[in-house]
Amino acid sequence: MAQVPLSILKAIKERQEEDLFRTLPLYDKGIDFISNDYLGFSKLNLLHQTVLQSYAEYANIKGSGGSRLISGNSSFKQYTEHKIATFHKAEAALLFNSGYDANVGLLSSVPQKNDLVITDELIHASLIDGVRLSYAKHYKFKHNDVAHLKELLDRHTSAFEAVYVVVESVYSMDGDEAPLQQLVNLAKNYNNVFLIVDEAHAIGVFGDNGRGLCAELGLEDEFFARVYTYGKAMGCHGAAVTGSKELIDYLVNYARSFIYTTALPDHSVANISAGYDLLTKSDKQQKLRELITEFTQQTKDLNGLIKSRSAIQCILINGNKKVSAAEKYLMDHGYLCKGVKSPTVKAGSERIRICLHAYNTPD
Repeated sequence: MAQVPLSILKAIKERQEEDLFRTLPLYDKGIDFISNDYLGFSKLNLLHQTVLQSYAEYANIKGSGGSRLISGNSSFKQYTEHKIATFHKAEAALLFNSGYDANVGLLSSVPQKNDLVITDELIHASLIDGVRLSYAKHYKFKHNDVAHLKELLDRHTSAFEAVYVVVESVYSMDGDEAPLQQLVNLAKNYNNVFLIVDEAHAIGVFGDNGRGLCAELGLEDEFFARVYTYGKAMGCHGAAVTGSKELIDYLVNYARSFIYTTALPDHSVANISAGYDLLTKSDKQQKLRELITEFTQQTKDLNGLIKSRSAIQCILINGNKKVSAAEKYLMDHGYLCKGVKSPTVKAGSERIRICLHAYNTPD
């Protein structure tokens, strides 16, 4: 067997000693408060049933065969992208293989060396990686702190051709919402500020028919780019960037995570299309909202609870070892919940993360 570099062995040992070593879990029992399948489209087999009913011709397609720019394109993919754009009130949409690919492709290709990217300090790792791969200068602003963002814009905007402000509409650790209306109002004071929002944890949960937080607030037209991820509430795979036709044309030509990868097969796209069908006709969004309200009422006196309107709830438990013990205790008693440790979150803000689903019950 080939030798392993000492640096790799050292890194693994450090993770083990710090109680941060990751392994791939298998959950074959327990009540699900851990998955991102918020509406239950996957667990309740609704996606599969809808695909068989409405997209049977794509259900048995097993592969793709090439990138979209070679042999992986199809009229069905283009039909679905038009459907996505229409649903989210955008000029155009472009499918990516995952939310990670969409964020990396967007943020690595759009900002140029004469541009600036300013991000909320708690954005997802995929957005961070995309920014790092770009040629642009970048800064962070304090989480949801519009005043701090304004300071940075006032100080730096005039020195750059374009300034991109990047946020999530709903954040994955606390389930809290970005102050989207305030961000829109602030951006209007500058000629070269463009807003980018990741709606991964808002689609399916917020807005009419789960259109997202931008839609709930009537702000779709105010964002240069919006990213919708399908591995959360919609229970499938893939993602789409929505925006102007010019933005989508640009991504087709310059987003490396789109250009240099095999396209999603049409059976995966059928799941996405079926997910949108379910958003418009299913009662699961209302059931989820009722359970969020129920959870909030029953836990209102719980120490460490961070209140949220989203499917993501969490309870702060200081220290990685305490979080590990709490996670194990819950799992031993039949509840699948995830402990989130530092450095994934700041030291002192470790927590148990609870995901609510339309198929959970008040009990």
